Amino acid sequence: SFNSSESSAPSKSAGTTAHKHVPCPCLSLTVYRLQQEAPRPKRMTCPQEMETRPKYYGREFHGMLSRESADELLGGAEGAYLVRESQRQPGTHTLALRFGHQTLNYRLFYDGKHFVGEKRFETVHDLVTDGLITLYIETKAAEYIAKMTTNPIYEHLGYTSLLKDKMGHRLCRRRTEPHRVTFQREDRKITTSPLVRHSTLKDCPSEKQSSYDKIHNFKVHTFRGPHWCEYCANFMWGLIAQGVHCSDCGLNVHKQCSKLVPSDCQPDLRRIKKVFSCDLTTLVKAHNTTRPMVVDMCIKEIELRGLQSEGLYRVSGFSEHIEDVRLAFDRDGEKADISANVYNDINIIAGALKLYLRDLPIPVITFHVYSKFIQAAKMPNPDTRLEAIHEGLLLLPPAHYETLRYLMMHLKKVTMFEKDNFMNSENLGIVFGPTLMQPPEQNALATLNDMRHQKLIIQLLIEHEDVLF
Repeated sequence: SFNSSESSAPSKSAGTTAHKHVPCPCLSLTVYRLQQEAPRPKRMTCPQEMETRPKYYGREFHGMLSRESADELLGGAEGAYLVRESQRQPGTHTLALRFGHQTLNYRLFYDGKHFVGEKRFETVHDLVTDGLITLYIETKAAEYIAKMTTNPIYEHLGYTSLLKDKMGHRLCRRRTEPHRVTFQREDRKITTSPLVRHSTLKDCPSEKQSSYDKIHNFKVHTFRGPHWCEYCANFMWGLIAQGVHCSDCGLNVHKQCSKLVPSDCQPDLRRIKKVFSCDLTTLVKAHNTTRPMVVDMCIKEIELRGLQSEGLYRVSGFSEHIEDVRLAFDRDGEKADISANVYNDINIIAGALKLYLRDLPIPVITFHVYSKFIQAAKMPNPDTRLEAIHEGLLLLPPAHYETLRYLMMHLKKVTMFEKDNFMNSENLGIVFGPTLMQPPEQNALATLNDMRHQKLIIQLLIEHEDVLF
């Protein structure tokens, strides 16, 4: 909304046209009509050159004026505006705007663009145009706006129906959920009830579909031409930043409606520009898989020809070749060729897998559970420590949980060839700790202090993967 910082905006009840709200095209068109009827901005120019005028203002700047003088200059014309230096706070600027038969005063800011609230504009004139539209619609259709999200079309039309139609053509997959496990120590071995052990997920070509929830990646968006909200079916008003747009699936909604849209984003592959550095859940939803294809393909190749390679994951491959693998995945996706015919050195594939995991915008062990894992690592009692680690795993998003589970199964297999590759769980913990776990705030000292705890967490995940997952 167009909020004043020097005076209150007019009462929304003043001049309100009552609308009995039922979201329908005719009422939504009423909002569109109101936008067309909104007062047009009228710039009141200063007749003399002002030496104190900032370079980012034009002739609408009138220097230091009182509210009363500004009100007199505007002359009662709806939509008339000027910019003045505040007498109450010299050095600050105020937008004086005539609307609803009164003069409204807004604290005006500039940081390369002009703004009085969240929206930023190239010119003061555009700011006033958008403000008049907002004030006019909020005044004339206040009741309608207040109720427009109460009867959404989202479940019946538009995006959700399209999503269900798309998903109906895909194979169903049994969802594997993490189960709660109770730990007891008997003769220094961890035991669990067979009723709560997590069954191993076997790879099956027919079990590809991901049923993970994913929140929409909404960003403020400026729509060209008239647009209607895909949640409530109502017109999205304003000159710029009329609503938000999901950059992953393309859903367009009002900003206030975005808070009500369920976490059912189904990313469109055409909108996913790359594989590396892409959010993990977004990638698996877009490709309709349970795990990122990079993880599956690299692990498959490593287990095919690299488990006995000395220093596996510790020895680095050539960075140029690792970069080639990254580009191949970004360009070709699951069709990328990472076979021995192209990359004979298995360390290149291992390096590409580590790079992928390290470059995730949200680490596999996510920021919001990082501290829980670090605290678990500090616990002196082994049973309590494993319990705490297990509790942390239950808090991971499903795609992150499944990726971590599959990776730990693989690393456990790597340790079975320790006589050949010289990589035990502790060595792998040193390698993968900083890769899979990153603190929410980049603090060099804290990161350094956490490294031994990160190593221990990954070491324990590998050693007890059959129990913890």
